[in-house]
Amino acid sequence: MAATPSTKLDPVTRQAVLGTAAAAIDSGLGRSIASPPDARHLPQPLAEHRATFVTLTLDRALRGCCGTLEPSRPLLIDVWRNAQASAFHDPRFPPLTLAEWRSVELEVSVLTPCQRVMVASEQELLLALEPGRDGLVLAWQGTRATFLPKVWDQIADVQEFVRRLKQKAGWPADLWTADIEVWRYETEIVGPVPAPSVAAAGAA
Repeated sequence: MAATPSTKLDPVTRQAVLGTAAAAIDSGLGRSIASPPDARHLPQPLAEHRATFVTLTLDRALRGCCGTLEPSRPLLIDVWRNAQASAFHDPRFPPLTLAEWRSVELEVSVLTPCQRVMVASEQELLLALEPGRDGLVLAWQGTRATFLPKVWDQIADVQEFVRRLKQKAGWPADLWTADIEVWRYETEIVGPVPAPSVAAAGAA
């Protein structure tokens, strides 16, 4: 679904998103006593239920990325939880250290609602996808995996994009069955920015 003007984040919201992600990681590192935002006192659009992913990179390499696909909680709460998950609970990496945090770049992706894509074959899916725009979710037999739209920067070929997503899910790259579910979404990206500068601004 193309993002409409109402889904675009204003500058104040974008800054709040980055500040919340940085504060969550600062708190997890013991550098502050900040706690998650109080959902009862969040203004719109910060209280709107949105799904997000928080991505950490170190020397241009992925250092953590966790998120949600369904908008089940207020935007800032989702960012807080996903920032801590990316820093400390991504199973692909050890917990982030303070030394690493000083060099990390921080990025938040805010998702549009997932839309079901009805296709009868993998070829139909390949034709339906728009590279560079679509995030993709594949679900089958209780397992699902997603690639954010930014993955197109690394995998420009549509067929390879789908093959690697299936491999990420733990399936054979050539798997296709009638009961695979397909969803797509778009993202608005906030960042990337050097994490220490965001954390310092939040503490000022």
